[in-house]
Amino acid sequence: MMPLAQMAEAVLRTADGREKTALSRKLAAEWKTARADGRTPDIGTASPPTHPARPSTPELLSPRDVPRRRPGSPQGRIALLHAVAHIELNAVDLHWDIIARFTHVPMPMGFYDDWVKAADEESKHFNLMCDCLEELGSHYGALPAHAGMWRAAEDTAEDFMGRLAVVPMVLEARGLDVTPGMIDIFRKAKLDSAVAALETIYSEEVAHVAYGSKWFHFLCGRDNLDPKDAFHDLVQRYFHSPLKPPFNEEKRAEAGLPPDFYWPLAITD
Repeated sequence: MMPLAQMAEAVLRTADGREKTALSRKLAAEWKTARADGRTPDIGTASPPTHPARPSTPELLSPRDVPRRRPGSPQGRIALLHAVAHIELNAVDLHWDIIARFTHVPMPMGFYDDWVKAADEESKHFNLMCDCLEELGSHYGALPAHAGMWRAAEDTAEDFMGRLAVVPMVLEARGLDVTPGMIDIFRKAKLDSAVAALETIYSEEVAHVAYGSKWFHFLCGRDNLDPKDAFHDLVQRYFHSPLKPPFNEEKRAEAGLPPDFYWPLAITD
């Protein structure tokens, strides 16, 4: 079994989405089996790429150039599923990248257990979205996508706490806010497979936000930092806009994010 950091790098260097997620799930299963057998696998070191390998499509555009489509139309629903697939593929890479990039910071084995599990689940989520797209006669790569999805990783490439603050505790927490509305769109359209896929994503993303909060608080405790103050400082440093309400306060609380973490950073007018 290769060291975990090298597993992570292998996923990051695989371009095709289906191949990337197949490798991700295979390696995650190897890790899970080793841990279930009572082994403590080697974490090792890696040289992760600045940008993960990507397929030739979709075309990546500036956010303002990505065409907007009404979600009430068939084309709009396909565009929404395509956007979620793109988010999930980036999440696969983000979760493996946090393993590969920060091996110089000593962490408990539970940290690696959590992020391997999260990467495995994001791989499943990407495949669920691809299945839904194909059911509707489309596929991942058929539409342009957001070019800025990797910016948070670039901005926090040398800041472990910044990565935890911005990716799971801001970006993934945003998913908890918006996914219920997406589920309603597909329920009204009677697209049951999309509803089921999004409900799976919604239920599992709570844990990913919780992993971010748990390990952020762990690092704050180790460095004797106030978690709320540290979170506000890092989000203002690395996230380039205010947070947008409405917030899913119940699910955020379930994930370990109290309101005084995010409301002070929000648009209030």
